[in-house]
Amino acid sequence: MPYVRDDVQAVLTMLAAAEGPQMHEVDPATARAMMQAMSGMLERPAPALARIEDMTVPGPAGPIPVRLYQAATPAGPGPVLTYFHGGGWVIGDIATHHSLCAEIALQTGWTVVSVDYRLAPEHPFPAATEDCLAVARWVAGAPSALGHAVTGQILAGDSAGGNLAAAVSRELAREVTLLAQWLIYPGVDMAAAGGSLEEFAEGYLLTADGMAWFMAHYAPAPDHPWASPLRASEWDGLPPALVFTCGLDPLRDQGRAYAARLVETGHRVIFREAAGQIHGCLQLRGAVASAQDDLLGQLADLKALIA
Repeated sequence: MPYVRDDVQAVLTMLAAAEGPQMHEVDPATARAMMQAMSGMLERPAPALARIEDMTVPGPAGPIPVRLYQAATPAGPGPVLTYFHGGGWVIGDIATHHSLCAEIALQTGWTVVSVDYRLAPEHPFPAATEDCLAVARWVAGAPSALGHAVTGQILAGDSAGGNLAAAVSRELAREVTLLAQWLIYPGVDMAAAGGSLEEFAEGYLLTADGMAWFMAHYAPAPDHPWASPLRASEWDGLPPALVFTCGLDPLRDQGRAYAARLVETGHRVIFREAAGQIHGCLQLRGAVASAQDDLLGQLADLKALIA
């Protein structure tokens, strides 16, 4: 049996005992409501900040909602962390990742911009990537709404958002100033098989059936570099990377492989893996207390990476 942290096991036991359908057994609208409810039960309260403001950014299909976080009034130029939420490109939004983004802003002192990109199946691949590209370009232009000049941008995201951060980093590496890419248990290979995908296919929150449900709605082109950054042919000039994986995650091996490929191609990489931890843990910090330490460790690594 693989090692499981005590606080992780308590959450897995609770979820296994819960009655009712799983997310992949309902329609997307119901699944979104289920994720909101789970976030409300299992996440930490968001810290208070000097500024939390909702606004919109021009996008390829209309305005894109974003939420801006600042722990204090900016004293001068500084970096911006642009965050792409997880949820299989089908569920999740600014609200489910509100506490996490506020915590990142509090702990780093950076401006954080959280992106409410279009979701599948209403907007299948590549709508999400197109929206994230638009917001990253908007941030790079240092719009007056940010309240300060932008010294560079960190592109970050978890799970599906990690895929988006990797894809946008590739697309914009030669166009804007990217300080780093922070890939949190990312999905980076739509054609992957075996290994952790089989070992943790059931019983560790993210399941094989759930991933198949996401893929059916998102309908990506598996060999497209936006869908499968690990299979891209171009590896020159990418920003430094922090890659975080979890020991009990079906996507673990993809994150490991992506970090290794970045190292092989001459990029600066910090790789961190949380033993005994599950996919999605950074949205479960209220119930999985050790996930807060995992987050703080990543933020320390991220500061070191761009120092």
